[in-house]
Amino acid sequence: MRIVKSLVLGAAIAALAAPAAQARTVKVGVVMTFSGVNAEYGDQIMRAMNLYLKVHPKALGNNKIEFIKRDSKNPGGAVAKTEVQELITRDKVDMLAGFVFSPNAIASAPLVTEAKVPMIVMNAGTAWITNLSPYIVRTSFSMWHAAYPMGTYAEKTLGCKTAAVGYTDYPPGKDSLEAFKKGFEEAGGKVIDAIPMGNPAQVPDFTPFLQRVKDEKPGCFYVFVPAGEHAAALVKTYGDLGLRAAGIKLIGPLDIIQDTKLQGMGKAAEGMVVMGHYAADYTNRANEAFVREWKKAYGKDSTPDFMAVAGWDGMAAIAHVVKTLDGKIDPDKAMKALEGWKFASPRGPIEIDPQTRDIIQNEHVEEVVEKGGRLHVKVLETIPQVKDPCKQLKIGKCAQ
Repeated sequence: MRIVKSLVLGAAIAALAAPAAQARTVKVGVVMTFSGVNAEYGDQIMRAMNLYLKVHPKALGNNKIEFIKRDSKNPGGAVAKTEVQELITRDKVDMLAGFVFSPNAIASAPLVTEAKVPMIVMNAGTAWITNLSPYIVRTSFSMWHAAYPMGTYAEKTLGCKTAAVGYTDYPPGKDSLEAFKKGFEEAGGKVIDAIPMGNPAQVPDFTPFLQRVKDEKPGCFYVFVPAGEHAAALVKTYGDLGLRAAGIKLIGPLDIIQDTKLQGMGKAAEGMVVMGHYAADYTNRANEAFVREWKKAYGKDSTPDFMAVAGWDGMAAIAHVVKTLDGKIDPDKAMKALEGWKFASPRGPIEIDPQTRDIIQNEHVEEVVEKGGRLHVKVLETIPQVKDPCKQLKIGKCAQ
């Protein structure tokens, strides 16, 4: 009897001493542009990912995240593909995240399909990226989310009967052109010119492109260029050449009024109308808390932008997978966990479409207005819970 009691007591002590659950470390390979003219993109997303974990210390359950960062350097795709290959084969990552530029995500898709590694795209907007692999989920946007409804709005509400389109000459730019043109011409407008304007690796001189538009005198000039220095240079040229005075409205997706660049755009930005899903000026409770935490962490003069919110939401998606699977990342179970996932984002309610693995989100018509010596983003109209129109309409590669 004494031996039995001793065994029972020993087992009880051992049970009390044992941890409630085994803590696991999940390796996440983060592939983004951290250097060069577009370095701020990667910094915004990475800051948001880190901030999410800081603000939500219990989001991973009893598990931990190890970020393994890799610089994709440029939008060409080759560097990103090499980094992804090494992260999968050498570092044995459980998941991949980031991907600022579409060519980098496109080049990496076959690798994640072969290795069955879940990949969370946090910016790259070419619509058909999620069609390239069953292991890709996107928490940012498709170019069609903004460009297609903007085409309809430009004709029906802004009263533009003709439009020129300027775009950076790579997959998202071509996607944006196709989406705007379809929406605009279905509504009764006519695209009179489509102008490729350089590449995403360097900022071109926009003067000859915008002078061409000024000479053509369309009602609207729809533009897609990468956010940051491209957008700032384009808006400056728009002001310098007097296109607004010539009666040409500058419109586009939210990239051209990126929060981190808006205050430096000055008078030239006033009156611009864009279609977008996020601005730091949104007054919903989740965004006010997000901006407050951002400024507390990174300084009162710092501001999050649409890339930051995609990083925040992307990290929430990763945390959801880690907690749901208790740190044991089975790729197929991970993708199942993300099907129909819903989240109260700073941008508003979002959901992962279980059919397309793309985001469903509100799109807003936004105008840049001056108030109290500061440029603000004013929401004029909201289109609720927009699914990627390219996939809804089964356009081109979106139908595959």
